Amino acid sequence: MRKPVAANPLPAGAAARLAEAVRVREGGDPETARRSLLALSAEFPGDARVAYQSAWAHDVLGLEAEAVPFYERALALPGLPREDRRGALLGLGSTYRVLGRHTDAVRILRQGAEEFPQDGALRAFLAMALYNTGGHHEAMTLLLRLLASTSEDPGVRAYRRAIEFYAGDLDATV
Repeated sequence: MRKPVAANPLPAGAAARLAEAVRVREGGDPETARRSLLALSAEFPGDARVAYQSAWAHDVLGLEAEAVPFYERALALPGLPREDRRGALLGLGSTYRVLGRHTDAVRILRQGAEEFPQDGALRAFLAMALYNTGGHHEAMTLLLRLLASTSEDPGVRAYRRAIEFYAGDLDATV
């Protein structure tokens, strides 16, 4: 697991602008947020939090190719809070997958699933990327284990042990 590295604090005015851009994006105006975040990114290219929020603003607008360099920068720079790191790994992996960069998607999503083993979304997106690379067996195993460990469906719960068993050996027969 990566040891968190403290970020250099943004100047108060820039931190307020970052918070406002996030609020605007969450409020349903991602294009305005994106423009604000692009300006912040130009001023503070070494801030991982600004890069992450810039990636997210592009991603939510369907501008995946433009989001990639921001995600990559956010993950490479020190100071990204743990929850944002999780989101950046998921966002970058998912974005790589959407762009057809399936091998890169598997690499990033596998890294995310290793750093955040309890995160079901990372495992689900990893399974999709594995499917895209022909890793059907591993994808199915991941999804069955995720289903068995998280489902509240009464039928799944009743057969949880069997699902977990077969997830470990999909070719097992009686």
